[in-house]
Amino acid sequence: MPSETPFRIALIVVIVLTMAVTLYHRLQAGKSGEKISRREEGFLFAVVLRLGGLLLWVATFGYLLFPAYFQWAAMPVPVWLRWTGVVSGALCSLLMWWTLSSLGKNLTDTVVTRAKATLVTHGPYRWVRHPFYLTAALLMASVTLLTANWLIGISSVAVLALLAIRTPKEEQMLIEKFGDEYRQYMARSSCPKCAHG
Repeated sequence: MPSETPFRIALIVVIVLTMAVTLYHRLQAGKSGEKISRREEGFLFAVVLRLGGLLLWVATFGYLLFPAYFQWAAMPVPVWLRWTGVVSGALCSLLMWWTLSSLGKNLTDTVVTRAKATLVTHGPYRWVRHPFYLTAALLMASVTLLTANWLIGISSVAVLALLAIRTPKEEQMLIEKFGDEYRQYMARSSCPKCAHG
């Protein structure tokens, strides 16, 4: 059985890179000073989604900080596949940077669009309608592989399922904001979470 130390160090690197990128872009988007309502998302749904995210963070930091207590969730993954997770996790931070840089000040953590939102159709949005969700899915898969931890995997699937459930509401809000321009964009871009795209 390989030592977990290199994988824990790799996880720290992936977390730091990804958090630096997301924090920077969230702070930039937040400079508008606009209050973003979360009512449209629905209180219960918002709570469940954030609890799913909390479970994912607890599982991830549990693996990192309290390995003996989270050993029960270990799964057999070949070492080469775990290193694939390390490399893809690091690459996901670059993909996250490209995605959030393209999105710019439009970034929110809910389905609501900003008052001065613009329709983004460049960068990865040129081909994929929700590259942030795709990047998050790739990142979660990478972390699951590099940690070889099924609790992280199941938590990731739960969060992604909730985001998939929320996506149609988000798209409806975008249609309300941008009208036919967004409908045309939907017709020419793919949606990894949507059956229709």
